[in-house]
Amino acid sequence: MQKEKKKILYVVEAMGGGVFTHLVTLANGLCDEFDITLAYGLRNETPTELSKHFDPRVKLVRIQNFTREIRFCKDQKAAKELKKLIKELQPDIVHLHSSKAGALGRLRFRTTHYKLFYTPHGYSFLMEDINSFKRRSYKNIERLFGKKDCLTVACGKGEWLVSQTVTKNTTYINNGINTKEIDQILAGETTDHEEFTVCTLGRMGYQKNPALFNELATRLPDVKFVWVGDGELRDELTSPNITKVGWVSREESLRILNKSDVFVLTSRWEGLPMSLIEAMYIKKPCVVSDVIGNAEMVVNDITGYICRDTDEFVKKINKVRKEPNKEMVERAYELVINNYTDVGFCKKYRELYRKYIDEE
Repeated sequence: MQKEKKKILYVVEAMGGGVFTHLVTLANGLCDEFDITLAYGLRNETPTELSKHFDPRVKLVRIQNFTREIRFCKDQKAAKELKKLIKELQPDIVHLHSSKAGALGRLRFRTTHYKLFYTPHGYSFLMEDINSFKRRSYKNIERLFGKKDCLTVACGKGEWLVSQTVTKNTTYINNGINTKEIDQILAGETTDHEEFTVCTLGRMGYQKNPALFNELATRLPDVKFVWVGDGELRDELTSPNITKVGWVSREESLRILNKSDVFVLTSRWEGLPMSLIEAMYIKKPCVVSDVIGNAEMVVNDITGYICRDTDEFVKKINKVRKEPNKEMVERAYELVINNYTDVGFCKKYRELYRKYIDEE
């Protein structure tokens, strides 16, 4: 007689970008052993035809009232939707992803019958586009909820170090990418292209710093700049040598990245960016801002280039144009293979979940 699978409920409001890739990798990698349900909210960056990205055994449930912003009435309704789902599903584990789901879940859910986990994917109190009062408030909220019976699982060592400022109940598991899937997507694809191209991926919001990206394009007018993604600050990308692609499929975004010469991240803050791991895996020189997450992956002049200002970005991009460093991209590739693949990522989560289930 086949043993009944233990049940996991993933809850995410921020269903897009690196969080989406993280959950696809995790759910698909664990559905042989666990019965997995994913409760999600829709965003502009949420991929269309969502189900095609997941194993058919992963059940997808949309939470109608999930919103990015704090809205009391909507949040109350979203909590009721989730409580009803938990009552029907009776999961063994509930894992909250992103700050909004983390706050709502730790505030509203009782953990009598299941173990609760939380992954921030970049803490809200690190956001520089909000005032200091809000940042202090968000940090105090994290400290308050950090006392709950909930294990924070940071997505990398950098985020784990930050998490220790708000909770003692924390660990980390590095993000991992599905290398086999990437190889299949890019099989037979050529990297040939005419213009020297700098590429980035992500939402055109304050975090990703489109103003700096635009400044780089202005300073390097003979270079083609490509931004894959969209967002509220798209109008900051005014330089004529910038191509704004918008939101495209994961497959198409990887193909665009594959045809670029440099991957750039101008972010003001990060968790552990999946796009950076993917760029390093497909052997693109990476020129990134000096923030947590980026600095965890990139050791300056060893696995990429860390930049503190516009001049350094321009200098490093020009350096790649003149002197491609094949040894550097090979070291970056090896770093990913040894530490940031889906195999190790899923293995560690499998062990973590089993540990807490077996303790019951």
